[in-house]
Amino acid sequence: MIKFSASPLEIVKSFSLNWPLLYSLTKRDVESKYRESFLGFLWSFVTPLLFLAIYTFVFGVVFKARWPVGEVDSKMEFAFIIFTGFMLFNIFSETISRAPTIILSHQNFVKKVVFPLEILPAVALGGSLFNALVSFIVWLIFYIFNFGLPHPTLLLLPLIMFPLICLTLGVSWFFAALGVFVRDITHIVGLLTTALLFLSGIFFSAETLPPEYQEVLSLNPFLFIISQARQVMIWGKLPDFAQLAIYTGFSLVLAWLGFVFFQKTRKGFADVL
Repeated sequence: MIKFSASPLEIVKSFSLNWPLLYSLTKRDVESKYRESFLGFLWSFVTPLLFLAIYTFVFGVVFKARWPVGEVDSKMEFAFIIFTGFMLFNIFSETISRAPTIILSHQNFVKKVVFPLEILPAVALGGSLFNALVSFIVWLIFYIFNFGLPHPTLLLLPLIMFPLICLTLGVSWFFAALGVFVRDITHIVGLLTTALLFLSGIFFSAETLPPEYQEVLSLNPFLFIISQARQVMIWGKLPDFAQLAIYTGFSLVLAWLGFVFFQKTRKGFADVL
């Protein structure tokens, strides 16, 4: 029986050796999403703008969500706060929502021993990162139009996104493998992402909540990363490097654990499918 290595070095080795294949599959995945549609790639711009307008109206006007006094001076700035959180969270939610079926939708690859199945969740992640890049371009254009040049701290955004990418990839590996054996996991993931959407501080400031609720929400890993992204993108402040280092270490371990689960269970994929 073939043994699949679960070493952390195997992750680096797989991505480095299969980079051309990963790029090709990601490109095909993105193109297939908009193929034969009337607006084509314009949908990648229209969609975030539409959601931005809806969420800003619902939470800024209807529910009158507010940030601490002095941090937000206008509805436009409130819109950027929501858009920033929504943009980062979508990287996770779009990838995770596809993870349980990513192996099932590529059954023809499963019985090919030479095909690196471990890159399939990364293909879904690549598509999500492409959408995030488009959303960031939209964010940047509107920010410059309304407030001028962004703060130099914006250059630190990749440092904040790195642990988010690692966390997303680790959870994707776990759900991709589990989805082969437990088909109901798709529905569970849908509920999970919806719950996290409203508990990650995207539409409200955790500082406005009672202390006991702040302690509970602090367990949500997205609350911290979204907060740090807003610091560097909107308010021009440096991130909390100490906590960011801890978060990065946690994300790397989680990514490796997800990879271990994927590698240990993949030998059973062909039998189930």
